Amino acid sequence: MRARDIMSSPVHTVVQISSVESAAQLMAAKAVTALPVVDGNGRLVGMVSESDLLWHRVPTDPTAHVRRIPDIDPAERPGMVSEVMSPYPLTTYPAADVAEVAEAMLDNDVRSIPVLDESALVGIISRRDILRAMVRSDEVLAREVQHRLDEYSEEPHRWTVTVDSGIAHVAGVFVNDTEEAVVTVLARTVPGIAGIHVVAAAG
Repeated sequence: MRARDIMSSPVHTVVQISSVESAAQLMAAKAVTALPVVDGNGRLVGMVSESDLLWHRVPTDPTAHVRRIPDIDPAERPGMVSEVMSPYPLTTYPAADVAEVAEAMLDNDVRSIPVLDESALVGIISRRDILRAMVRSDEVLAREVQHRLDEYSEEPHRWTVTVDSGIAHVAGVFVNDTEEAVVTVLARTVPGIAGIHVVAAAG
């Protein structure tokens, strides 16, 4: 499974000069925890998260309001996204293996990774996207693989598909090695499929 199979696209973004308040409103409206930050040409220049937006906006002393002590000077509050974003964000590419993307997220303690096609921002992957793709029953995966193979062959159940622990087992007759390779690739494109086992019957 590749990044392009599960990424969200198009991507909700903010520009460097966006206000912190507008970025927070966009996050709330789109139910996301982070946003890619782009420059005037749409080039990715950073990432901004919920925690970034809260910087210098939450009192460090939780009793300050009770004692009427101003803990945060409004003049010191960052006003623009460029002031709180994380520059040089971790990125991935459309053909990246989702397992590698997940590992990168954990290793770098990030919740979202932008997807770049060369320098163009084409998508974003969150931990939620990966979990949604991975946590699918074998029955659901088998139906989806079967549907894709039936559409390709235009002959229902020319190949029989079963899935066990995320591994798709495809049995049937193949005209040649090329057809078997195509069927393997089609089955692998189903999000949640961890591997393919082909059993070619005698034709």
